[in-house]
Amino acid sequence: MSTPPTLEVRNLRTHFFTREGVLPAVDDVSLRLERGRILGLVGESGSGKTVTGFSILGLLDPPGRVVGGQILFQGQDLLTLDKRALRQLQGNRIAMIFQDPMMTLNPVLRVEAQMIDAVLAHSKCTKAQAWELARETLGMMGIASPEEGLRAYPHQLSGGMRQRVAIAIAMLHKPDLIIADEPTTALDVTIQAQILSEVQNLARQHGTALIWITHDLSVVAGLADEVAVMYSGRIVEQGKVSEVLDQPLHPYTQGLIGSLPSNNRRGQRLRQIPGMSPNLLHLTSACAFAARCERASELCLQRPETTEPVSGHLLRCFHPALATAADTLATTAEQHYG
Repeated sequence: MSTPPTLEVRNLRTHFFTREGVLPAVDDVSLRLERGRILGLVGESGSGKTVTGFSILGLLDPPGRVVGGQILFQGQDLLTLDKRALRQLQGNRIAMIFQDPMMTLNPVLRVEAQMIDAVLAHSKCTKAQAWELARETLGMMGIASPEEGLRAYPHQLSGGMRQRVAIAIAMLHKPDLIIADEPTTALDVTIQAQILSEVQNLARQHGTALIWITHDLSVVAGLADEVAVMYSGRIVEQGKVSEVLDQPLHPYTQGLIGSLPSNNRRGQRLRQIPGMSPNLLHLTSACAFAARCERASELCLQRPETTEPVSGHLLRCFHPALATAADTLATTAEQHYG
């Protein structure tokens, strides 16, 4: 009998029931993540990335509610669990790293008190054993003097150190799944690179499956094994990082990659995707990206379903850039072989 994946999300739908109407923040999202693998979840602000993460963890507050689909954690549907059973998994087998570490850290308690409490909440051990685990985990996160870090209050630490502590708390129980919501966005690139490397190593060593939510494609390129691109609550393209970033098939993914400064000539205006993301309260039956897409046709007046035009490469688009990819390959071959 084959082992189920660490996480399998099937047709997840999360709606917010507001006075203005029903807002479909997550609409028919499916994901699969194996042990020790890293998935980059990418998209603009408001695309549904964070709500997807909160839905998986069971951290949604009203008026948000999961209205459909399944969230299978090691084969068990989290949506069928009561609050007590779900709480036993949260912070233990499933953990989250927030964008702002102060959402994790209590400003009036020393780091050691918070980490020891986190250990004792899910493990039967002595306070001394909990302290030693906390010290060891801080050391794994690249903190040179973990004993000093444990004695400090959060405000005495730099932003990078606070984020390392928050990640260490998430790693305390060596969880099977971590969801990280843009935790390095506010850090400078040097500290960001260090933390990304440490997180990647920890995921590989402990077999932790990791969802890294971000709007930064360069982070995904260096960190993740697979990438899922979200737009207006739906995943529009998904596959291996090397394939999606090197040969994007969806016009939205192409636009994101084309707008990177590294893909634009020095001194020229940055390329950008025209228009704005649609208001989710007023979505029609058309493709959500149609109004911004230069390849849109009458066919795009209906929503595309997920297809697999290339093995392992999933797509929601009536006009994928398959011809462009073929032309690129042909041009490359002609340059090399005449």
